[in-house]
Amino acid sequence: MSPASMRRAVRETVSGLPREFWWLWTSTLVNRLGAFVATFMALYLTLERGHSASYAGLVAALHGLGGVISSLGAGVATDRLGRRPTLLIAQSSTALSVALLGFMHDPVSIAAVAFLVGMASNASRPAVQAMMADIVRPEDRVRAFSLNYWAINLGFAVSSMAAGFIAEFSYLAGFLIEAGMTMACAIVVFLKLPESRPVRTAAERTGAEETGLGTVLRDGRYMGVVGLSFLIAVIFQQGSIGLPVAMGEAGFTPADYGLAIAVNGVLIVALQIPVTRFIEHRDPRTLLLVSSLLAGYGFALTAFAGSVAVFALTVCVWTLAEIIHAPTQTGIVVRLSPVHGRGRYQGVYTMSWSVAALVAPLMSGFLIDRFGAEWLWGACALVGTLAAVGYGLLMRTLPTDPEPAAAGSPDPADAPAERPLRDGESEPVAG
Repeated sequence: MSPASMRRAVRETVSGLPREFWWLWTSTLVNRLGAFVATFMALYLTLERGHSASYAGLVAALHGLGGVISSLGAGVATDRLGRRPTLLIAQSSTALSVALLGFMHDPVSIAAVAFLVGMASNASRPAVQAMMADIVRPEDRVRAFSLNYWAINLGFAVSSMAAGFIAEFSYLAGFLIEAGMTMACAIVVFLKLPESRPVRTAAERTGAEETGLGTVLRDGRYMGVVGLSFLIAVIFQQGSIGLPVAMGEAGFTPADYGLAIAVNGVLIVALQIPVTRFIEHRDPRTLLLVSSLLAGYGFALTAFAGSVAVFALTVCVWTLAEIIHAPTQTGIVVRLSPVHGRGRYQGVYTMSWSVAALVAPLMSGFLIDRFGAEWLWGACALVGTLAAVGYGLLMRTLPTDPEPAAAGSPDPADAPAERPLRDGESEPVAG
């Protein structure tokens, strides 16, 4: 591609998105630039503190359990309190709990605070996804989600490389830097992002059925997507859980792991935009099926790695799966979420990743300790195959329209345009 063509592609990718999206994008980027703890937590516990892989898995599982609990509550808060207040509370709490975790030494205290960090950090996800769906037009959402994922991985590429070297100097510094960067995100949200929760019309307030958590859980098609998302999340979790432990036991240093995993972020930064342009209007069923197989068998190739270069090569394979899967899956989730229930629907979707963060560490710790890392990578191939089969079956029944009507609501084509709430404005009360 020529430089002129590249500039045109970039311009077409970033044009037409609202200013609020770019402030949310900036907040995401700042947050991920400081995401050190998730990168080196397993190494911190096994190498610095001398705990077993099973204990490291337990702590990561408690972190995931905190996320499971907070995901549903944050989803409800996103719909009731609003996107902006939920983000502010979640990010401020994350900054404080991460800083506290750096000063914990007792195994029980570390586990307890890791649980709090999991609760706080996962509480922001439903609000971010719901706000993005609010402020971006349906036809631009795959592109917006890709750009947001690009920001996540641009920050991750930088932070993962820095984390390994910071860990060799001072693990505590990593905790404090992440806390400071997360608090900076909260400041960006406070200063620049207005509330985006759609305002219900009088007819919607009196005639529409309330979207509760029970409504979400009874939505079989949506819960099928959530279940498959869980399987994929279990696989991708191994990049920050199973992979560092396996590399550590094989004699590699934190810096070696940091360099290998940085390939993930670098590739996403380099390829997310051009790949998104390629997949944006392609069949999501095929994309999700292929990405599931790439994820499972990409991690399976890790069983044959014996050097940093080969580990990095396996990271390339499952990174391609991420690039394809992330925006496609998020677009499907938003398509199936009713407008006034986005927070709850996103909360349940986020919960699938939180449950995976609970299950994946226990699985990886058990398999590595009892049977060896090769069994873990074989299990990844099996789970990826199951997910691919599931997507192949489920996607036959998904709607083709970009935004289906909410249950009990008028058709979106007939409904008046929704206006986001602004600072200091509350949703009108039916009177």
